[in-house]
Amino acid sequence: MPESIWFRDDDRPRRPRLTRERIVTAAVALLDAEGVAGFSMRALAARLRAGTMSLYEYVRSKEDVLDLALDEVIGEIEPAEAGPWRELLVRQLAQSRQVMRRHPWVPALTATRPLLGPNAVARSRVFYSALAGAGLSGATLVAAVGTLSSYVNGFVASENTWWDTVRTAGADAEIRGKVTRHLDDHAGELARHAQVDNGDFDAQFLLGLDLILDGIATRLPSG
Repeated sequence: MPESIWFRDDDRPRRPRLTRERIVTAAVALLDAEGVAGFSMRALAARLRAGTMSLYEYVRSKEDVLDLALDEVIGEIEPAEAGPWRELLVRQLAQSRQVMRRHPWVPALTATRPLLGPNAVARSRVFYSALAGAGLSGATLVAAVGTLSSYVNGFVASENTWWDTVRTAGADAEIRGKVTRHLDDHAGELARHAQVDNGDFDAQFLLGLDLILDGIATRLPSG
């Protein structure tokens, strides 16, 4: 794993024509347009109308840019500061999902690097503080945070892939109809249970989150 930018200071001198902020803004736009697979320092330099080597006056590597871009979009999640632990986490995770829908490259990057930027750390504090305040500690606290993070990342990664493939609500409804009819003909009991005609991703996300939070609630100290 490459060394994270957050593990070191980087105070190298910089020319005034570019700024790290401009580079990060352009990187987010490039990632939104091309994804991680289409991201390169050359493509980023072209978007900025700058020489590729000039970027290295501001960052050491492509990985630095990815770290900075990821923390930038995590900053779009407004950190909830107060409220009952469960409501606070639902608000925070629902916002996380919306950010990952706007920036489909985020789930893949969060699995490949430490999230130690200032925005990521601030949001992590919300999670840990809410659950610790509710009574969790130690390995149970860490597992609860990890389970919630994995649920959101996994749900949105699947959601993004689905819409990237299907693209329209009409096509979604058509596929679901075909699958439903096939199951009705060949696996009636599965058709009744699976309810594949339900395309409400918002409701599915919140219901799944409720199930996880119900499980966490059983681990809280009574009284």
